[in-house]
Amino acid sequence: MSRRWAGVSFLRVVEHQDETRAAYDGVVELYASMFADRLERQPFARNMIATFAELVRATGNPRAADVGCGPGHLTAMLRDLGLDAFGLDLSPAMIDHARRAHPALRFDEARMEDLPVEDGALGGVLAHYSMIHTPPGELPALLAEQARVLAPGGLLLVSFFGTDGTDGPEPVRFDHKVTPAYSWPVDRFAESLAGAGFVTFARLVHDPASERGFLDAHLLARRP
Repeated sequence: MSRRWAGVSFLRVVEHQDETRAAYDGVVELYASMFADRLERQPFARNMIATFAELVRATGNPRAADVGCGPGHLTAMLRDLGLDAFGLDLSPAMIDHARRAHPALRFDEARMEDLPVEDGALGGVLAHYSMIHTPPGELPALLAEQARVLAPGGLLLVSFFGTDGTDGPEPVRFDHKVTPAYSWPVDRFAESLAGAGFVTFARLVHDPASERGFLDAHLLARRP
């Protein structure tokens, strides 16, 4: 396993990731049934993903990773949008489901801070609500890893539960239905992207699509 994230407690990282993996392993079929067609009711997210795919194609490198791919529905969407897409997820049960549901696509088990991808290989990385369970202290290492696998000019689209900062400048831990997660002030997350070397050039923040009350936030960033 990579040590690019030196300074973060290895045992603490493994512990919370093991808890997250076990939680998602236990809800695969329910999760897949709930989210398979969810973007049909989320036009903002759907169009941000389409814009991401268009910009990745324009780089000339259509290879893209759907990190935290879950049951693989967004990986398939990226393929349909013209990308050479593959999915990565911490949960082996999610990967098994994705392989059955989308046998023509590649899916592999992987941790987001140690991706099985060579340096500078990708034109795009999609992280659709897949960083929400990451404790704030570990987010910089995850973002640095996404930067590592992107080619210069490559794109990252990250979506997360956002706040407008009026409740304070810090991320807030909350009880997600599967396992604990964090909401982020949008400006603070953008600062974290900048710290990892990204240039954020587009953002979409809109009223929540769920009962939690958080904003739905999407940041589109480029690796210089």
